[in-house]
Amino acid sequence: MLTFEDQFFNENIKNIAGCDEAGRGPLCGPVVAAAVILPSTYKNEKINDSKKLKEKDREELFLDIKNNALAIGIGIVEPIEIDKLNIYQASKTAMLKALKEINIPIDMILTDYMPLKFNNLEAMSLVKGDAKARCIAAASIIAKVTRDHIMDEMAKKYPEYNFDKHKGYPTKEHLEILKKYGIIKGFYRESYNPVKEILYPPITLF
Repeated sequence: MLTFEDQFFNENIKNIAGCDEAGRGPLCGPVVAAAVILPSTYKNEKINDSKKLKEKDREELFLDIKNNALAIGIGIVEPIEIDKLNIYQASKTAMLKALKEINIPIDMILTDYMPLKFNNLEAMSLVKGDAKARCIAAASIIAKVTRDHIMDEMAKKYPEYNFDKHKGYPTKEHLEILKKYGIIKGFYRESYNPVKEILYPPITLF
């Protein structure tokens, strides 16, 4: 059970926001962050780091978290901004956007290894936070499923890219598709090396 935040709940600290993001590694699509405030009494033994969960379990937990959370914020940063900022700063920006969406007072912020300051609150940055605090794990699930849904919608629009299968990650299949069809302008991260290689193939003189 992820119980890290339990030590902090008291009459002054009731609303602890957990923050995490999904989508640092993919070649395309946005980076998505979530901020989640759970009731101190919320318990679900299945809650875990989203990367360790099966898709079916993530979807079920996504609904359970949405039904039980005191507040949820979503922050999305698109590829064009990722290219301008770099993925680290884009992830931080997405988290700040998510926190701004929270509509109740925030007493404390926990992040998955991301230094952050929001409204004069210094976040506690935890190494492997999504394996320690259930609010961070919940945020990782909300962020991951939200991003996956975006990729699924793009798969309907561009079925030849199979976005619903690889979710934008640089799998062998995805790289082969890229070589065949090229990039979708505005949806691919042009600062990422595999995308650069498609846009600017090496010139051979002989």
